[in-house]
Amino acid sequence: MKAAVVYKKNDIRIADVPRPQAHTGEIVVKVRASGICATDVKILGGAGIPAELPAILGHEVAGTIAELGAGPGNTSLHVGQRVAVYPIAACGKCLYCRQGRNSLCLHEHGLGHGDDGGFAEYVRVPAEVVGLGGVIDIGDMPFDLAAMIEPVSCCIAAADRCGTKAGDTVVVVGAGPLGLLHTVVSKALGANVICIDVNEDRLAKALSLGATNVINPEKEDAAEVVRGLTVVGADVAIAAVGVPRVMESYLPLVRNGGVFNVFGGTPRGEMMTVDPRWIHYGEIVLTGTFASSVTQFHRAFSFVGKHAEEVESVISTRCGLDDILAAVRRVQNGEGTKSVLLFPE
Repeated sequence: MKAAVVYKKNDIRIADVPRPQAHTGEIVVKVRASGICATDVKILGGAGIPAELPAILGHEVAGTIAELGAGPGNTSLHVGQRVAVYPIAACGKCLYCRQGRNSLCLHEHGLGHGDDGGFAEYVRVPAEVVGLGGVIDIGDMPFDLAAMIEPVSCCIAAADRCGTKAGDTVVVVGAGPLGLLHTVVSKALGANVICIDVNEDRLAKALSLGATNVINPEKEDAAEVVRGLTVVGADVAIAAVGVPRVMESYLPLVRNGGVFNVFGGTPRGEMMTVDPRWIHYGEIVLTGTFASSVTQFHRAFSFVGKHAEEVESVISTRCGLDDILAAVRRVQNGEGTKSVLLFPE
């Protein structure tokens, strides 16, 4: 089969590799759509290159079941079924899994992280994912839309961690693909959303998705605008960017008693400075989220079905596997919004 294989930093090539086979409890999915995440691009650029190379990235996967492994597995699954795949192979038994926090599993691995991912014609889904109920029937949902379930689940996880509720003011720093999905999720929860970005096209997209206000910090002072709109500051700020110094500059946008969520992944070793007096006297909650639980993944499926038009509009590019290098460059250059790889039937 064809796959986009990472051989080393900044070296990804289309190659012929053996088609995976399903072992006990596993399944093999014929990939029909696989989203390109900024995390994949960061990994390719050297921020967390897999320990074992060559490797296949891609964790936002939808397709059809091509093979069922032996063993009990999930009796509701069958060959030909249209599915979306939760990418984290969590044990389901450790301290964090018992708390419903599969992303923190002590024994986790998964697609594009220890196991080959969805930038390939076929992908093997670990038995742990199948056992968790992480392979869900998508019915007649289009495959490209189903590939958006995983990133939406990450935004739902952030909203849960922040306690976002109706009437809140949520500041989303960064109007890239995930920032736009944060806008959709926060708006659906009844929050007023303020998006911050220097890209006017992305700010326009945020407005079309329900943002109440947008700010270009090259033209306006973000803190002044947020204070003018809220008096006391935002209830929640979500940093959907991966640059610590940018995150740090927007810490003051949160009101006393508010929540600041570090959502964007940052390069290892880069730091930001936080005044402990600000946290102490302002009773600020400084938190972070990076993935989701299998329960949030199921909730995201329902959410995407109800908000299909908004979620679908975040996709700017659909391309084939042979075009992945150009798609990666678009992500690196901040062009468009979300790119999804499509595979023929």
